[in-house]
Amino acid sequence: MVMARRGATKIGCLMQLLVLAAIGYFGANIGEVYWRYFRFKDLMQQEARFRSQKSIPEIRQRFRFLADSLGLPEDAGIVLIRKSGKQIFLESHYEETLLLPGWRKEVHFEVKAQGNL
Repeated sequence: MVMARRGATKIGCLMQLLVLAAIGYFGANIGEVYWRYFRFKDLMQQEARFRSQKSIPEIRQRFRFLADSLGLPEDAGIVLIRKSGKQIFLESHYEETLLLPGWRKEVHFEVKAQGNL
């Protein structure tokens, strides 16, 4: 004996898939912004450790290149560099926009690193 099925189950499943796809699509935008931040922070820490002997203009140029290659805003490439005694301090500030349907938020990122000369 074959029983007739109601279509509500299929529509319910499609709605769940639609909601899941929307979360994935818009979550990817947010995830990408934070992924670039963590990548830039990691690169800044590496630069502070391994390239601290370079001149300040060379370090600034390197960060402009890194920020551009990661697709960060131009402000991220403006890095404050301070050498004090046997240490180097690096700092950058920039903002990115998170866009969701009906929602827009500016997020401020502050990236800092220090290393030994």
